[in-house]
Amino acid sequence: MNATDYDIAICGAGPVGASLALMLAAQHPSPSRIAVLGKNFNLASTEHAQGDPRTLALNHGSRRLILNQLKAWPERASLMRTVHVSQKGRLGRCLIQADELGVPDLGAVVHYDDLLWALHARLRDSGVTLLPAQQARTHSAPKQILVDHDAGQATALIAVQCDGVRPSGVRRDYGQHALLTTVRASQPQTGWAYERFTEYGPFAALPHPDAPDLYAIVWCNSPERSQSLSELPVEAFQAAMLQAFGERLGHLELVSKRHIFPLAFHAGPSRLSERLLAVGNAAQTLHPVAGQGLNLGLRDVAQLSQCLAAWQADCSQNPDPFLARYARLRRPDRWLTAAITDTLPRLFATKNPLIQHACGLGLLAMDTLPFARQPFARQLLQGMRA
Repeated sequence: MNATDYDIAICGAGPVGASLALMLAAQHPSPSRIAVLGKNFNLASTEHAQGDPRTLALNHGSRRLILNQLKAWPERASLMRTVHVSQKGRLGRCLIQADELGVPDLGAVVHYDDLLWALHARLRDSGVTLLPAQQARTHSAPKQILVDHDAGQATALIAVQCDGVRPSGVRRDYGQHALLTTVRASQPQTGWAYERFTEYGPFAALPHPDAPDLYAIVWCNSPERSQSLSELPVEAFQAAMLQAFGERLGHLELVSKRHIFPLAFHAGPSRLSERLLAVGNAAQTLHPVAGQGLNLGLRDVAQLSQCLAAWQADCSQNPDPFLARYARLRRPDRWLTAAITDTLPRLFATKNPLIQHACGLGLLAMDTLPFARQPFARQLLQGMRA
């Protein structure tokens, strides 16, 4: 007889938590011994539309995971085959291209809600136990974890925090907010994504999954400037975008509401206690530059499923060595990706003219020297995989 209600409790059913549940369920001899605590498990396809304004940039490694292994790829997606990186007002730009890296694409842009619905549809058929929980709280106990859900409390041998609760540990407030919106370009470039560093912060234009002439905009500025931009009349806002981004895509017409999200860096340990892990945004929240947050979380998922495969075959084993191995293997990729996404926006936003010129020369060097460009591109493409 099992001493606990479940072998594994996954706290959070967003894209990272749902992906983890699907990967673990494929390995476990009794998937019902995996509990997923979360919200909105029973959304119909017509109910999830327009709920969340975010689009997600999934890199090539994440696209393979979701498309091939999880079979949860959304119907709407826009492929990226070239990423154009530039610095406003300075010399130098860099092109990262799928052909050079030997892959069919660099990734794809999808709606957050589309991806979540596709994952939840697979989750409902996976055999795992779904426990509704507006907020899943965990409590450590000897050799087990107690988890609170809407109907009471359950016990599990191990628990994984995936609910996006920001980790304790390293924290930095960027003093920036991200303005998200959608625009229609008069001169769209199929398969191209753009990352432009301005004096205020990065400006990203990503091909939108809804139409080939639409782009998802992620524009980082100070909180005050973001608020001011969000309140500008449409024509003034379009002029501000043109001034920041230039005419690479022609005229940019605003076609959606503007939304603002605060930005901060948080990073904590993967192993929160003896039997409690953190993955995804519960382990690290990153600056949106280069779109690495969810991709890093999905690499957490892939690594954890590998590390727990042997333990899941016989959950009477002590899980501690398996959890310790996961934390050790994930450390290099987590901290390298965090360092890149933390450093880039601060470096390019500096007011020091010497550093500004050095950044431009760095982009120029990366564009002309493949040996300088390719390691960086491959890290963004698929990260460090053990």
